[in-house]
Amino acid sequence: MVSIQAHIINRYLAKTMKPLPLAQMEPEKIREVFDSAKTFPLPKDVFTYPVAAPVKGEWHCPPAVRPEDDTPRTVLYFHGGGYVFGSPKTHRPMTFALARGLNVPVFSLDYRLAPEHPCPAAVDDAEAAFEYLLSCGKRAGDIVVGGDSAGGGLTLALIQRLRDKGRDLPGRVFLFSPWTDLTASGDSIDANEPTDFMFMAASVRDGAPRYGGILSLQNSEVSPLFGSFADLPPMLVFASSSECLFDDSVRMVDKARKAGVEVEFIEKPGLVHVWPLFTPVMPEANAALRRTLAFIRAD
Repeated sequence: MVSIQAHIINRYLAKTMKPLPLAQMEPEKIREVFDSAKTFPLPKDVFTYPVAAPVKGEWHCPPAVRPEDDTPRTVLYFHGGGYVFGSPKTHRPMTFALARGLNVPVFSLDYRLAPEHPCPAAVDDAEAAFEYLLSCGKRAGDIVVGGDSAGGGLTLALIQRLRDKGRDLPGRVFLFSPWTDLTASGDSIDANEPTDFMFMAASVRDGAPRYGGILSLQNSEVSPLFGSFADLPPMLVFASSSECLFDDSVRMVDKARKAGVEVEFIEKPGLVHVWPLFTPVMPEANAALRRTLAFIRAD
C-alpha cells in the first residue's frame, strides 16, 4: 500500500503528464512545459554557484561549503528528461537535498539536449564534467555519480566510457529508474503501460530516436544496457515495478551482478517513475533519499 501522498501524485501525473504526446511535441514546447512547472519548496540554506565554462552547470552547496573545498565526497548529478528536456533548475529539489543531507558540494550538469545535439553529445559533456571535477582537485574515488531516467542512462554510459579508456572511476553510482535500453525491448514497456502513471509506451518507444540520431539504438553509448558491466563501481538502483522502464533496471542489475558488480536494487510497486525525486512531499521518496545518502557516505 502506497502513502496517501504517493496516491495523490500518481493520480495527478496520470491525468496531466501521461496523456502528453511527448514524442510528437516540439522540443521547445516540451521544455517550456517542464521548465515552467512549479517545483517543491527548496531549502533556504543551499546556495547555487553557476558555471559557464569549461562545462555548463550549477554547484549546489550547503552553508560553509564551497565548490573547491576538500570534502569526503563530491556528487556529480545528471538530470532526466528523455535527453530532450530538463535542467539543473528542474532537478534542484533532489540536488539540494543531496547537498544538504551530505554536507558536500553537488555539481548538476547542464548537458546538451537532443534532438539538436544527439548522442554522443551528452556523453561527451558528462565526460567533460568528470574531468572538470578532477581539475578542481576532486579525487576520482571520492566522486559519486548519479542520475534519474535519462540521467541514469547517461551515468552508466559515462562510467563505461571511462572504464574503456582505462581512467580512474568514480567511487559509487546511484540510479533512479534509469533509461538503459532505448530499443524498448523490455517486456515492461507494454506490459506496464496500464500501471505507469507518467508515460505511454509510445512516448518511450517513439522518443528514443531523437537522442540516438544517426547511431544505432543498440549502441552502448545510446543504450548502456548493451555495454559491458565488468569492473564498474558499486551501484544503488531504484525502480518501480509499476513503470514502463522497470525491465531497464531489472536486466541492467542482472548483467551487473553477473559481471561481479556490487548492486543494491530497491524495487517498489505502485509508485511513479523516478519517485525519489518527490522529496520532501512523499514518504517513499524521503525513505529513498535516506538510503541514497547512506550509500553515498559508505566507505
